[in-house]
Amino acid sequence: MTYFLHTQAELEAGLAQLILADPRLKPVAEKAGAFSLRRREGGYAGLCAIVCGQQLSVASAAAIRDRLFKAFDPFHHGTVRAARADKLKRLGLSAAKIKSIKEIGKAVAKQHIDLDAVGNMPADEAHAALVALHGIGPWTADIYLLFCLGHADAFPAGDLAVQESARIAFNLRKRPDAKALAKLAEAWRPWRGIAAHLLWAYYHAVKKRDVVPVGSVKKRPTKKNTK
Repeated sequence: MTYFLHTQAELEAGLAQLILADPRLKPVAEKAGAFSLRRREGGYAGLCAIVCGQQLSVASAAAIRDRLFKAFDPFHHGTVRAARADKLKRLGLSAAKIKSIKEIGKAVAKQHIDLDAVGNMPADEAHAALVALHGIGPWTADIYLLFCLGHADAFPAGDLAVQESARIAFNLRKRPDAKALAKLAEAWRPWRGIAAHLLWAYYHAVKKRDVVPVGSVKKRPTKKNTK
């Protein structure tokens, strides 16, 4: 069964189920303390926002994302695809990211993918549909599923902060790589997304740094036809 996280109550209920499934997470949750559900808008705009954050700090990603959305209002794949590369580069986007957002826009325009509908798929199937898009790797796909669609079982095993948090929480000899962390997370299905939220909160409690890839619940004021 596929679960979604649309409210704080759903997050808290899922966390209780997660701890029942793996009691080792109880002291992790106690150390992490209360944490809030964070959601962003989905669709083309939501995925482009995550592309902006690939391999960048939270602050740098937010600055580029804000400039991009300000430059294109309403934010629509048609206008972004038609934009000159030099204009997009001035906003802070690399050549690789420019190509990615244009290719994603092309896939949306040709109806090769429905970025909202993938949320109704099982986590692994939805993940596969997203990584088939140009420029969308495993991390980007899982962050989109988790934060934009609220998929409770999306798990960004390649996230460095989640990996380091797991190392500290479980007293591992070294930081697990994506493959090792994905194997560890199998015990957390169908609540792996909540485990990711928990590990980010734990990292914040231990390191005193906010490393969650997206900001708090926020909807950009947009005009219609922004999908």
